[in-house]
Amino acid sequence: MTKVSFINSNNPAVTLSAVINLPEGFAEGRRYPAIVVAHPGGGVKEQTAGTYAARLAEYGFVTIAFDASYQGESTGEPRQLENPYVRTEDISAVIDYLTTLPYVDNDRIGAMGICAGAGYTINAAIQDRRIKAVGTVSAVNIGAMFRNGWEGTVKDIDALPYIEAGSAARTADASGGSIATMPLAPLKEEDAPNEELREAWEYYHTPRAECATAPGFAALRSLNQIITYDAYHMAEVYLTQPLQIVAGSVAGSKWMSDDLLRRAASGEKAMHIIEGANHMSLYDGAAYVAEAVTVLGKFFSGKLAPAVNRAAAE
Repeated sequence: MTKVSFINSNNPAVTLSAVINLPEGFAEGRRYPAIVVAHPGGGVKEQTAGTYAARLAEYGFVTIAFDASYQGESTGEPRQLENPYVRTEDISAVIDYLTTLPYVDNDRIGAMGICAGAGYTINAAIQDRRIKAVGTVSAVNIGAMFRNGWEGTVKDIDALPYIEAGSAARTADASGGSIATMPLAPLKEEDAPNEELREAWEYYHTPRAECATAPGFAALRSLNQIITYDAYHMAEVYLTQPLQIVAGSVAGSKWMSDDLLRRAASGEKAMHIIEGANHMSLYDGAAYVAEAVTVLGKFFSGKLAPAVNRAAAE
């Protein structure tokens, strides 16, 4: 694993921080398929995204997990901005960087993400045709989640106060005071409305996976972009790449994976259900992650194989 940093091609004022994993037996002069891994909202590359990136490298891929602009060890102000449009563009910026590496095969680039990172990956794949295969784990369409709630039971219009709160936060931020923030996962155990989200608190705020660069909150102004964002916008038309979805059988967020499967235009799409897993189980539960990695590793190995190998398999 090697830590790298590079200028964000979408915003030269931002430097992205990432870790690259090389496959075993890596040889200079060869060109390898690559996979970009996007972290959850509130996460960083040292957590679940880094776990999946490292494990997928074992399948012969160059993998890269990165911190989003304004987050983690990447630069940019205001800190902890969770602008979904920026986060989507970050994925394409990372691909821009990969295409400059002599050992990456530009025709064999895949992308995956966990939680909101999965939704951003889908949105990136819809508009960036360099992504040849797409994987998701515990997918969250962050706009739908904020509009409709964790289990999809809230009406869109009921999220209007969030837009108003984001608008007010922008005015307050403009006055030069401290940036208003909001939790992306419960900041206290007692704030969790259910066991699944209690695990989210545990993941981000206890030794289970806490990281100094992942405070678990976002700039409140992010709500203006989040509420009206649809990670799956135009998926019915343009998400034509092979797609592998992984979700837990008891995840409150599973409805967003179901929605993705229904909406994706891809003729090669599948959802693998991991029995007994909830949303957070797929972040770091050893057996659950192993099963997810096996599914994704086989998927990407098939879809990002050299063209001659794919033709032979077909």
